[in-house]
Amino acid sequence: MEMDSLPNGNAAASIPAGTTRISPTHTTPSSKLTQLTESLKLEHQFLRVPFEHYKKTIRANHRTVEKEVSSVIAGVSDAADSDMSKDDAFQHLTSLVSRLQGLKRKLEEGSRTEHLQAQRCRARLDHLESVDAENFSEWSNTRLKRILVDYMLRMSYYDTGLKLAESSNMLDLVDIDVFQEARKVIDALQNREVAPALAWCADNKSRLKKSKSKFEFQLRLQEFIELVRAENNMRAIAYARKYLAPWGATHMKELQRVMATLAFKSHTECATYKVLFEPKQWDYLVDQFKQEFCRLYGMTLEPLLNIYLQAGLSALKTPYCYEDDCTKEDPLSQESFRKLALPLPYSKQHHSKLVCYITKELMDTENPPQVLPNGYVYSAKALEEMAKKNNGKITCPRTGFVCNYSEVVKAYIS
Repeated sequence: MEMDSLPNGNAAASIPAGTTRISPTHTTPSSKLTQLTESLKLEHQFLRVPFEHYKKTIRANHRTVEKEVSSVIAGVSDAADSDMSKDDAFQHLTSLVSRLQGLKRKLEEGSRTEHLQAQRCRARLDHLESVDAENFSEWSNTRLKRILVDYMLRMSYYDTGLKLAESSNMLDLVDIDVFQEARKVIDALQNREVAPALAWCADNKSRLKKSKSKFEFQLRLQEFIELVRAENNMRAIAYARKYLAPWGATHMKELQRVMATLAFKSHTECATYKVLFEPKQWDYLVDQFKQEFCRLYGMTLEPLLNIYLQAGLSALKTPYCYEDDCTKEDPLSQESFRKLALPLPYSKQHHSKLVCYITKELMDTENPPQVLPNGYVYSAKALEEMAKKNNGKITCPRTGFVCNYSEVVKAYIS
C-alpha cells in the first residue's frame, strides 16, 4: 500500500502558505538496507505470538501428563494396599491401562500440535531471513497482506482473513488459530455467557496471576449480578461465598458495592448500582478480554494496520488538515483518517516547502512566493499570468479579494 505525499494547504495569519509537500527521496542500495533493518525491528509480534502459543501448548501437555500419571500411580498404590480379589484387581488394573492408553493418544495429538507450532516458528524465521534488498518489494507486499489479515481477525472478519491467507499461501505467517481461540470467548460474552471465558482464565491462570489481571474477578462479579437480576438471592449468596470471598483481601470495595445489589435489586434508580445492571457491562468484559488476550500473547492492543497508518499520518498532520478548505487530495480530508490521526501530534516542520494553491507547483527561488494585501500567498508565476489576463488585476481565488499586481509583496522564508 503506497500513499503519495499530497498537498496540505495552510492559510495562517502572517504568511498563509499554499501547501506543505514532502519531496520524494531517491532510494539507493544503502538506504534500502537501512530501510530493511528498520522494518525488521517492527516484527517482534510476528515471532512472539507463535512462540507464546508454542509454550502454552507445551505447558498444557505437561500438566496433562502430570495429572494422569499421578492419578494412575495413586490407583496402583491403592490397589496394592487394599485387599482386592483377583478379579477386582484385574479389572482395576485394566482400567488404569486404558487410562494410560488414552494418555498416549492425547500425547500423540499434543506432539503433532507442538510440531505444527514449531514449524510455524521456523517458517516465520525463514521468512524474516529471506528478505534482502533485491526482493524487498515482494517481501513488503507479503507483509502488507499479513497486516491486513491481522486487521480482519481483530475486527472479527475471520472468514475473509482466512481466505486472504489461503490465497496468498501464508497460513504459517498469520495467527488465525490464535484468534479463533479468542473468537469462542468473545462470541460467548456477546451472548452473555461467561463459561468459555472462565475456562480460558483457568487455562492461563498462572500467566494472568503474574500480570495481576482482574479479568476473572470481573467475570465472577458479572455472574453474581446475573443471579441478582434473576432474583435468585440464595444462589447469589452461595455463589458469592464460594467464588467472590477469596478476592476479598484485594478487592473489598468492589465486593461491598456488588453485594449491595441484593438490597437495591435490578430495577433500582440509584446510579451507583444501576450501572452494574446495564448491558454495556458485557461490552466492557469483551474489551477487557481483548486486552488480556493481546497482553498474554505479546500483541499490540491496536491493529497493526492502524499503527502503520498512524506512522504515516503523523508526518502529514497539520492544523490546515482540519479546516474546511482542506484539499480533497489530502488523506486527512477524509473523516476516517482524521479520526485515526486525532491522538497524534502535528508534524514538526523544520523547513517549509510551499506549493502554490493555483498552479500546484513548488515555490522556490525561481518561482518565489508572493503575498497579497489580504495575507494569502501564491507563486509569482501564477500571479503574473493572472495579471496579464486581467489588465494587471489580481483576484484571490480563495476570498475574491481584488488588488493591483503592483501591490503584491515578495515573501522571504527563513
